[in-house]
Amino acid sequence: MKKILFASLFIICACSYSEAQSAHKYLRQGDQNYKGDDYTSAEESYRKALEKEKNAQGSYNLGNSIYRQQRFEEAMKQYLDAADKAGNPQAKARAYHNLGNTHYQMQQFEESAEAYKNSLRINPQDIETKMNLSQALRMLQLQQQQQQQQQDQQDQQEQQEQDQEQQPQEGQENQPQEEQQNNQSEREENEQEQQATPENLSKEEAEKLLKIMEEEERKVQEKMRKAQSKPTKSSKDW
Repeated sequence: MKKILFASLFIICACSYSEAQSAHKYLRQGDQNYKGDDYTSAEESYRKALEKEKNAQGSYNLGNSIYRQQRFEEAMKQYLDAADKAGNPQAKARAYHNLGNTHYQMQQFEESAEAYKNSLRINPQDIETKMNLSQALRMLQLQQQQQQQQQDQQDQQEQQEQDQEQQPQEGQENQPQEEQQNNQSEREENEQEQQATPENLSKEEAEKLLKIMEEEERKVQEKMRKAQSKPTKSSKDW
């Protein structure tokens, strides 16, 4: 019975050793591809290594290869995983440092600064991380100033629009409807009067026009007298 248990443990240990060797092989292959700037092949090798054995080094290296391909959101997940699985403080600090770089590339300056702070809490002597933190804080300040300026401009524009809506417009558009109609009628009457009134007539033209009107009036009176002198016809009785 003891021999059977020993054989089983030996097989398990042998398989684990084989898996570890395979993962290490893929990690080395990924490192070679990474150094040769072949980040796509490096990513593939690191993924195979993680399939064999999940560890902080594999996640960290995979994050680096994805970062180089500018897929920052995916890289961020790998750095978070590496920081969570890191077995020593230096590996955890490096993971937080690169996490800060990733947030910075995404213009998430507040999150970037926080990641750098986490790295410095572990390794306060890291000069590069201090410099990156200073730059992230500077960019965060500029970003907040720009956002405040945009908000102020938006508030000012909204206030101007509200003032325009509340302020009555000058001119006839704001007159009551009845008053507008009256004014319109007055304008039409004035126009008719102006059209009916002869302007700029000479004395001779005025006298001639008066004679024509008198002649027309005389003709009308003559027709009326003739009509009155004729007998009217009564309706026929049946």
